[in-house]
Amino acid sequence: MQEEIKIGEVTLNFKHYSGVDLYSDGAIENDLLDIVKNHKKEEYQKIIEEKANWPILYHLSDQRANIVEWIPMDPKAKVLEVGSGCGAITGMLSSKAGEVVACDLSRRRSEINATRNQECSNVTIHVGNFRDIEPDLPNDFDYIFLIGVFEYGQGYIGTDNPYEKFLRMLSRHMKKGGRLVIAIENRLGLKYFAGCAEDHLGTYFTGIEGYSPDSVAKTFTRNGLINIFKKCGMNDYHFYYPYPDYKLMTLLHSDSYLPKFGELQDNVRNFDRDRMVLFNEKHAYEDLIKDGMYQDFANSFLVILGPGVDTIYSKYSNDRVDEFKIRTDIAIDRAGRKIIKKYPLTEAAKEHVFGIRDAYLGLVEKFRGGDLEINDCQLDEKEGCAIFSFVNGVPLSSLLDECIDKDDFEGFNALINEYYRRIKYKEDYPVSDYDLIFSNIMVNGPIWTIIDYEWTYGKCIPAKEQMWRALYCYRLEDRKRESFDPKPIFNKIGITEKEIQVLLDEEYAFQKYVTGNRKSMVEIWKDIGRKVIVPKEVTLGAQNAARPADLIQIYLDEGEGYSEDESIFPEEQYDEKNTVNLDIRVDSNCKTVRIDPAFASCVVTIVDASWNGTSISEGGADIDIHPVNGQWISDDSFVFNSDDPNIEFNLTSNKLSIQERNHLKVSLLTTLIPRNAADAIANSIPEVTVAEPKENIIKKIGKKIISKREELYYKDDEE
Repeated sequence: MQEEIKIGEVTLNFKHYSGVDLYSDGAIENDLLDIVKNHKKEEYQKIIEEKANWPILYHLSDQRANIVEWIPMDPKAKVLEVGSGCGAITGMLSSKAGEVVACDLSRRRSEINATRNQECSNVTIHVGNFRDIEPDLPNDFDYIFLIGVFEYGQGYIGTDNPYEKFLRMLSRHMKKGGRLVIAIENRLGLKYFAGCAEDHLGTYFTGIEGYSPDSVAKTFTRNGLINIFKKCGMNDYHFYYPYPDYKLMTLLHSDSYLPKFGELQDNVRNFDRDRMVLFNEKHAYEDLIKDGMYQDFANSFLVILGPGVDTIYSKYSNDRVDEFKIRTDIAIDRAGRKIIKKYPLTEAAKEHVFGIRDAYLGLVEKFRGGDLEINDCQLDEKEGCAIFSFVNGVPLSSLLDECIDKDDFEGFNALINEYYRRIKYKEDYPVSDYDLIFSNIMVNGPIWTIIDYEWTYGKCIPAKEQMWRALYCYRLEDRKRESFDPKPIFNKIGITEKEIQVLLDEEYAFQKYVTGNRKSMVEIWKDIGRKVIVPKEVTLGAQNAARPADLIQIYLDEGEGYSEDESIFPEEQYDEKNTVNLDIRVDSNCKTVRIDPAFASCVVTIVDASWNGTSISEGGADIDIHPVNGQWISDDSFVFNSDDPNIEFNLTSNKLSIQERNHLKVSLLTTLIPRNAADAIANSIPEVTVAEPKENIIKKIGKKIISKREELYYKDDEE
């Protein structure tokens, strides 16, 4: 074997390669190598969306590099990356540093790394066990990175106290004043308590209960890491908290800037495997934050060993088209004050970031003499960023949440009315902030300040439309916020149902404009098809928040009956029109699909249904639909006078075309009604006899029932 080869500009060194890849994701690595050989980096996102595969997302997503992109680095810095894998981090380090030395166990992964980053002339990759490579490494690195590697210390070092020895070994190669950076899961991360499996072993609660001595990987608590650092004489350490974790980080907090109440909302998704949901992580985090305990239960840690850096918070907005990819930092300036900086993450985004200064000037002029302050904005041409003051106060969204928590709807409406009064000032002025949502307004006593106005346009947007969007975004972020009904507010400010539909269409168009039609992480998560399992015992024991009345549950009978443990609570829930679109993936051995459309009495209409693209409603697919504990009231509707309504889709017909993987798509319109109203409807339906087909009964009673349903629906609206 050649000791050294080149792929593009990247050098691969095989001096210490044993000839066997000791770590592999299997055959998918062949696919990855094929992708990076035949496609440009700009095409990776499209491939991720098409493949809907976790390893491809994990290895190719540009969001993987967020974990190191924010770290300030001298362009001449010398960097060591241990465990470089398929190169998701290597390319970013190459763009930030003068020289990158990478090490990895796997030849195949190193070939993928070198191929995808082949234009990086400052990268050398050593293939082999780090223990063998280490003696040949120089001792003058400015940075050493262990991203998702430290937990494998036993495998790298293979002796007693491997983690301490690993750090001592690495520290010998760091120059004075250098930094060692570790990213690792928290053994006590809240997501593991809430029902996510341990990342490396795939078992529930393994890290929480304690690893066995022969575990292939071992993560640590915050104090566990600190104890290791201290044993190594490393007392200069700085903890950061990547969220939702370090793999696909979008937020980064620190001990100097911890999360605020209500900030952590991206909890349910788990890309690598199915998960349970045992409680609401957002609400649990809120209480931990309130009690000053977030650091111990963050899902991941990033630790800088060595001198600290000025940045104490980062937020990434790089799930967008290149023209709008930015990073927002909070840093400490030389005077010890907090300041906010917005950086373009691409050359194309510079115009967007520098245009925020014009937005600031326009909004200042609009609200001059009014009751909304605009956070100041200056441009730093040298650093290439926009700089803002740090505004103290409480986000308006948090104040509204407090009102909901206390059932203080008078206070809630007072805040809403005050918001509307302030934004209506000089409504006809041709400058408007499209994103004037509640979380972008900081309240400090009588002073209300707009802190983020990235999406400001030189046109008039009526205040009522800004109010609609603020309420839409607010309710979208948390189900508990749905306890208030926005219709009275819309009626008061004169927004009609027709206008709302237009605004919804505009909102969807805006999101696609910002993202460039790329799929969101939510959409990719859905396509990958992970299950979210909520054990029934959990939902039965939590009356107020764990199981809303309009929650949907799905069961699949694969020949052994229904199982609570295998049931699904899909993320798709009803929109504001009480409609939901379900795409249920069904294996070839499935006999029956059961949909529980709610946990309350209701009227349900099947708007549309299809099997593998063939319509059921038009008779193209032969599937029997049966309301188990409900009654037909028309040819597509049922009434359920039960708190556990069930609809079964029988898939056992000989005429049904069944494939290895199938899609049952169902669109439901559900109206929750009081139990006594459901009883009245059910009792008004005459008995169906064998001599009288169901269709005849429907003709007799259908109009009467539908009329009754509409009467109840609109009466409920009026109330």
